[in-house]
Amino acid sequence: MENLSQSFSIQLSESQQLIQSTVRDYAEKNIRPIVMDLDEQQKFPFEIMHELGEMGFMGILVPEKYGGAGLGYLEYAIVIEELAKVDPSIALSVAAHNGLCTSHINLFANEIQKEKYLPSLSTGKKIGAWGLTEAWSGSDAASLKTTAEKINNYYLLNGSKQFTTHGTVGKVTVVLAITDKSKNAKGISAFILDKGLKGFIIGKKENKLGMRASDTTQLTFDNCEVAEENLIGIEGEGFKQAMKVLEGGRISIAALSVGLAQGALNASVKYSSDRKQFGKSINSFQSIQFKLANMATEIEAARLMTYKTAIKKDNGEAITKDAAITKLFASEVAERTANEAVQIFGGYGFIKDYPVEKFYRDVKLLTIGEGTSEIQRIVIARELLKED
Repeated sequence: MENLSQSFSIQLSESQQLIQSTVRDYAEKNIRPIVMDLDEQQKFPFEIMHELGEMGFMGILVPEKYGGAGLGYLEYAIVIEELAKVDPSIALSVAAHNGLCTSHINLFANEIQKEKYLPSLSTGKKIGAWGLTEAWSGSDAASLKTTAEKINNYYLLNGSKQFTTHGTVGKVTVVLAITDKSKNAKGISAFILDKGLKGFIIGKKENKLGMRASDTTQLTFDNCEVAEENLIGIEGEGFKQAMKVLEGGRISIAALSVGLAQGALNASVKYSSDRKQFGKSINSFQSIQFKLANMATEIEAARLMTYKTAIKKDNGEAITKDAAITKLFASEVAERTANEAVQIFGGYGFIKDYPVEKFYRDVKLLTIGEGTSEIQRIVIARELLKED
């Protein structure tokens, strides 16, 4: 059996604790007062993103020479968790910007591409988008139909992307497309697109159940010319690159899940202390105490799993199974916690004046995005059977 005491430590360093308190204080002061305004208006928080960029939290994983913070996945998880306690939709945007578009370029682009794109992404001056999902290829990501045909010194892109986070607000988009239909997943390549390219069409902005301040859009490519130098890596590497990007992204969704769940628990503890029934606070009733205890126990387990997986990633260890287990467990813990929080609030949990209503709407995405719970179980089983 693995000796966990030797494999990692969960004692946060002083610098990590400073990051934690900095983000927590910023979120309470600057985000909490506008959470519902952003949600109801479906308004992307440009000012918040720029301020977080100035603080170093839009290029968390990017080396300092490209304008990033040069930090690791544990710090990344800490930032996302703290933001999600207050507003999961802002946490989602920060996670998508850091973990998808920016991460893809940081991990797999050449030096010229990194120098061109990373400084503006890392500082939040430009928002990044990432196009993989299509209307006909969700969980089966390899079955995408967007094509990229090589013509002289450029590629001609045709197709569309669905559910693209930051599709409207993103200035830089990484897009996955087929360059060789005969090779299936090994014929998929990745490209960097600048907003404004001819034939790059911003489509419908989705009217979502939750995470409404985080922009989600359809993108269409109609004979969109992309320069050859904007190919990331070599032809056919795109799908493999995307899977590695998503693997790291699952840590951020787990952290987001932990933060959302903790936010719902915090609200439930406060409300159950203030709410009186039958002449006493409702948290004096064992039924409420048991709910709070179960919520706290599962959140703590999810946090430990998230930190462990982040540390393993920072140590360069393989995390395919760990990331899937962590994302699966944490997202489903968040779902259960948000549900119990609404139950504790009773009728008030159904009203937008109280925070758990939004947590309840936001949480559903977490068992879907970055690979559904069903996909996580497939990944976990596959990895287990490899070990057998």
